[in-house]
Amino acid sequence: MVQEFVFPQPKESLTEGKVTWESPSNIALVKYWGKYGEQLPKNPSVSFTLNNCKTTTTLEYRPITRTENFSFEVLLEEEKAPSFEPKIKKFFERIETYVPFLKDYHFTIKTSNSFPHSSGIASSASGMSALACCLMSLEQQFNPEVSSAYFKKKASFLARLGSGSAARSIEGGLVVWGEHQKIENSSNLFGTAYPYRVHPIFKTYQDTILLVDKGEKTVSSTVGHGLMHDHPYAEARFQQAFNNLVKIQTILEFGDLDAFINLVESEALALHAVMLTSNPYYILMKPNSIHIINKIWKYRNESGSKLCFTLDAGANVHLLYPEAEKTEILDFIKNQLVAHCQNAQYICDNVGTGAKQLA
Repeated sequence: MVQEFVFPQPKESLTEGKVTWESPSNIALVKYWGKYGEQLPKNPSVSFTLNNCKTTTTLEYRPITRTENFSFEVLLEEEKAPSFEPKIKKFFERIETYVPFLKDYHFTIKTSNSFPHSSGIASSASGMSALACCLMSLEQQFNPEVSSAYFKKKASFLARLGSGSAARSIEGGLVVWGEHQKIENSSNLFGTAYPYRVHPIFKTYQDTILLVDKGEKTVSSTVGHGLMHDHPYAEARFQQAFNNLVKIQTILEFGDLDAFINLVESEALALHAVMLTSNPYYILMKPNSIHIINKIWKYRNESGSKLCFTLDAGANVHLLYPEAEKTEILDFIKNQLVAHCQNAQYICDNVGTGAKQLA
């Protein structure tokens, strides 16, 4: 299967140039946590692609004499970011078989986020997917016959090798990553657009992200995934996710928001439960995360709202709700929840359309 992504060494060289892509983050509804092999998921997941939380990456390239080492530099928000270099080097090592011209160029990778880096908004997902799209634009220059479908498929495949959840940031709307016998064309190798009917209410769903803690996480996602090996509850958690992928199909088709709330919040808490029961154990939620969750439950109980929460691997709380409730929910946030946010900050987002080429 991976053979379809192997690209032969080009015989000619590109002249100096640059390409720019923006790619969004995504928020998983059914979470993946735990991997095997080379960035393959132990369970399938499905996510909303976001719209406003995104990374913009410009890849500048110039031909050089081929060397044994990769030649690149990384700039974050126009400042040199040497701390990113080990991750990019590892990414290049993993993808060289599929992008064999990497050592023929010096790359300047200029990247910027519309949200705080390493704060639990999956910056690695948007960052790696944007870089993968840039590299695919170079491949397309060598091979103009590359179809749009293959471009997205291989970009997702490459992005996954940098960050697992990045596989879900190329396509828009709902995206599945991870093989599941009940989901057509699903794969562990790349993300695919959710293939079944989706109720219109989910096509404009809102995600307001409450920035509880914008600092670096105490335990990285890479370390957290590794702790799922020999985890006492790992197999039960993987089976829970497989089962929830089946359940969510009916929810998405018929717009059953009560069932959606139950499944999404259960998934979020299950993710953090396996963190609490890892060895060594750790907690990524903060006291303010818990305060927000309790206020959401109280608000929903009193108002009949269809507001729910989810969490990624961090302290920030994602508020998911129908577009029709936007005015009321934003008032609720301003009146009751901003007090629990760092510097009263939050980001208003919604379901988006995926990665886009800017230049």
